[in-house]
Amino acid sequence: MTADDIRDRFVSFFQSKGHEAVTSSSLVPDNDPTLLFTNAGMNQFKGVFLGRERRVNPRAVSVQKCVRAGGKHNDLENVGRTARHHTFFEMLGNFSFGDYFKEQAIPLAWEFVTRELGLPLERLLVTVYAEDQEAYDIWHDTLGLPAERIIRIATSDNFWSMGPTGPCGPCSEIFYDHGPAIPGGPPGTPDQDGDRFVEIWNLVFMQYDRSADGTLTPLPRPCIDTGAGLERLAVVLQGRTNNYDSDLFQPLMQAAARWTGQPDATRATDSGGGLSRETISLQVIADHIRAVGFLIADGVLPSNEGRGYVLRRIMRRAMRHGRLLGMEEPFLFRLVPTLVEKMGRVYPELVAQQQAIGTVVENEERRFVTTLGSGMKLLDGATATLKAGDRLDGEVVFTLYDTYGFPVDLTADILRDRDIELDMEGFEQRMARQKAMARAAWSGSGDEGIAAVYHEILADGGAVSFVGYGDESATARVRALVSGRGLVLSLNVGEEGGVVCDQTPFYGESGGQVGDAGWIVAGETRCEVTDTRRPVAELIVHQVRVASGTLAVGDAVTLTVDATRRRAVRWHHSATHLLHWALKQVLGEHVKQAGSQVGAERLRFDFSHYQAVTPEELERVESLVNGAILDNAAQVTEVMTPDEAIRAGAMALFGEKYGDRVRVVRLGPSLELCGGTHVARTGDIGLMRIVSEAAVAAGVRRLEAVCGERARQSFLTDARLLQRVAGLLKLPPAEALAGVEKLLTRRAELERELEKSKSALAGSTVDELLGRVREKGGLRYLVAGVSGVDAKGLRDLADRIRDKLGSGAIFLGLPEEGKVSLLAGVTKDMTGRCKAGEWMQAVAPVVGGKGGGRPDMAMGGGTRPEALNEALAVAAAWIEEKLA
Repeated sequence: MTADDIRDRFVSFFQSKGHEAVTSSSLVPDNDPTLLFTNAGMNQFKGVFLGRERRVNPRAVSVQKCVRAGGKHNDLENVGRTARHHTFFEMLGNFSFGDYFKEQAIPLAWEFVTRELGLPLERLLVTVYAEDQEAYDIWHDTLGLPAERIIRIATSDNFWSMGPTGPCGPCSEIFYDHGPAIPGGPPGTPDQDGDRFVEIWNLVFMQYDRSADGTLTPLPRPCIDTGAGLERLAVVLQGRTNNYDSDLFQPLMQAAARWTGQPDATRATDSGGGLSRETISLQVIADHIRAVGFLIADGVLPSNEGRGYVLRRIMRRAMRHGRLLGMEEPFLFRLVPTLVEKMGRVYPELVAQQQAIGTVVENEERRFVTTLGSGMKLLDGATATLKAGDRLDGEVVFTLYDTYGFPVDLTADILRDRDIELDMEGFEQRMARQKAMARAAWSGSGDEGIAAVYHEILADGGAVSFVGYGDESATARVRALVSGRGLVLSLNVGEEGGVVCDQTPFYGESGGQVGDAGWIVAGETRCEVTDTRRPVAELIVHQVRVASGTLAVGDAVTLTVDATRRRAVRWHHSATHLLHWALKQVLGEHVKQAGSQVGAERLRFDFSHYQAVTPEELERVESLVNGAILDNAAQVTEVMTPDEAIRAGAMALFGEKYGDRVRVVRLGPSLELCGGTHVARTGDIGLMRIVSEAAVAAGVRRLEAVCGERARQSFLTDARLLQRVAGLLKLPPAEALAGVEKLLTRRAELERELEKSKSALAGSTVDELLGRVREKGGLRYLVAGVSGVDAKGLRDLADRIRDKLGSGAIFLGLPEEGKVSLLAGVTKDMTGRCKAGEWMQAVAPVVGGKGGGRPDMAMGGGTRPEALNEALAVAAAWIEEKLA
C-alpha cells in the first residue's frame, strides 16, 4: 500500500463517518506566536479546542504537514541516524470538537487500523493512561483486546497537556510490533526506545481543564485529537522497519544517490543500528530536502534569525552530508523536481513554487560551498589532537559559526561520531561579546556576508582605511578585484565586479545608511561605482561597472564620491538622529529605534510604540526637528569607548556594530553612537517633512520623511494640488477648505433625501411583498427576489417585512451586476424549527457562493446572478420541508 493510498484511505474513511475534510494549514502558524512551526495536526484547531472558535461541523479529518526542527520539539540531531526521526512529516488526524468521545474514537481508530489497513491483530498492542479505566474498559470489554495486550502507563507519556494550564487529558496509543528480530521492548519497559515496537496511532482525550494550582476540572464538551504519522504507517504497510525504506523517501534517496554516486546505499540494513555512513547521509539529505522544499513553498527564506535560521541550519546540514558523499558543488537543488513529482499531487503549492524553491536552494548552496571547505580545514586542525570525551574550544565553535557560517548543531553533528563535545559555555560568552543580537539582524549583505574571498582579502591586506568623513575624493591603489568568478586580476569594459582599495572616501552601507555612488578613474579607465558595501567588518567594497578601459590590481586610482547624492544622504541621516530625539520627547522614553533606512530620496525610521501616532503628535515631532534645524547647531564628533559614550547619554543605533572605540555624534539636542556621514551644521538639512506614519509589526511603527530640496518639492506638490482644487471650486486657495466643506454638507443633504425616497419606495415594496407571503403548517414564510435597493437596503427591507409579518421566515435575493446578495431571516419563535444560518448554507452554493450567520439572521452571496431563480426555488423547497 503506497503512502498516497494510505493518505486517501484515511481521509475517505473518516469522511464516511461524518468528518469534514480540512486542508493542511501552512507550516508557518497563523496568529500563534507560541509556535515556531506547525508541528501537529491540532495546531490549526487550537482556537476551537480553547473555546475561542466554533465549527459548523464538530468532526474534522486532515493530513497536516508538520516540521519539528527548532524550539521545544526539535528532532534535528537524530534525523538520519534513526529509523523514525524526521524534520518534516505528515500527521493524519481525526478530530471531535465536543461531539463523540472515547466510546467512538477508540473503535474508529481500531476499525481503520485493522479493517481498512488490514494490520494483523497479533502485531498490535495498546497503551492507556494508568488512571483511565474508561479507556481500558473500551479496549478490553467493547473491542475484546486481551488484558496482556493493554499496557497501563503512569507517566506523562500518556497524559497530554496544551501547556502548564488549560486543556489536557489522558492518551491511548496503538503500537505495532515489528517482531523479535528487531531490538527493543514494549512501551513502559527499560528497552522501550528500541525500534521493535513503534507507535502508529495516538488518541488524545481532551477532557480536563488544568488550573494554575494543578486542579483538573472536567470540560463541559470534551474533545478528541488523533495523530497518526504517515511515515510510520507507510513503512509498516510496506513490510519494512526503517521509515527511509518507504516510498515516501526512496525516490529522493535514489535521486540523491545518482547525483552523489552512491547507488548501493539507498536501503537500510536494519532499523537504525549498523547503518553505513553513506546511508545515513542519504537519509539526512532525503529528509532535509522535504523540509526545505515545503518551508520555502510556505514563504520561509534562509536568514540569520527565527524561522529563516532554522531553514538555513537544515539546508547546511544536508549540504555537509553531501560533501561527505564527495559533492563539492551544489546538488540539493537538483532534488527539487523529484520532491515535486512525489508530493505535488497532494500539495499543489510545491508545483506552483517549484522554480522559486530550486532557485533559493541553489543560491544558498552556492553561498555556503565557498566557506564549507575552509571551515572544515579549521575544524580538522582544531580537533586533530582531541580524543573521545574531549571538548572543542568555544572560541573555535564561535569562529566556525560567525566567520564560516557553521550552525552550532552542524559542528556538533560533525563531531558526534568522534564523541567530541562542544564548549557551549565558552561559545555563549563569545557570542555575548560580539553582540549576537546585532549580528542576527544583519541584512543586505547576502552573498558577501559569508563569501570566503572577502575574508581572504581582509586577511591578506588588513582593513581598508575610510577617509570619507572629511573628503569626498582621494587617491588610492587597487588591492583586489572580485567578479562572479572570484578573485580576478582585471575587469574589462562592460564588466561588473567588486573593487577593494587601500583607502577610500566611499561610505560602505552600514547602520541603515546606503552606500555611496560615484566614480573610480585610472588614466583612460573610468568605472561607475553603483554601490558601496561592507561584506565583512573593516572591508569596504565598491560595486562597479567598467565604462571604459581596463581596471587592474595595483592600479593607482582616483576615487570621487557623487557629492550631490552624498549631500542628500547626509541630510536624511542627520535628520534621523533629530527625529529619534524628538519622538522620545513627544511619545516618551519607551521609544527605541527598531530599524532605519537612510537614502538620498528619503528616510525611513522604525521605532517601538504601542499605538498609532496622532496627527497632533506628528506635528509636534516635526516642529521639534525643524526647530533644531533652525538652531543651526554645529555637528560635534568625539571618539571614545562604548562605556564612556553610554555614560555621556549617547543612544546606540539599531544594526550598528561597535568596537573598542566608537564615534559619538552630537547634533544639537541629539547624541548618538554612529559611524555614518552627517551635515556640518543642523541648518544644512534645510527642512524636514514627515510624509507617512504606519504600523509595520506589533508594537513597531514606521515614519517616512523627506529633507532639504526633497522636502521643498513635497510642499510645492501639495501647493499645486491646492491651487487645482481651488480652481475647480472657483475660489481663492484660502477659501478652498470652506468650499469643500460646503460641498460635503450639500452631499450629505442629498444622501438623506435619497434615503427618504428609498424608504418610501421600500414601504410600497414591503406591502407588495407581504401579498406574496405563503403559509405551511400554520406558519408563514416569504421567498422572493427584490430590486431597487443595495445590500444595506436589503437588510432594512427584511427588518420591515419581519416586523409586519410578526412570526415567520423570510428569504430575499438581490441580483446586482455580476453578483447576487442573499438574506435569510427567521423570527425568534421559529428558530427551533428552522435556522437562518442553515437555510443560507443550503441555498448560497446555487449562486456560486457561501454564507452563514445566526439562527435568526444570515447573509450570503455569490457570483452567479443568473441562477437566482433556481436558488429561490431551493430556498422555498428547504423551508417547506422544515415546516411540514
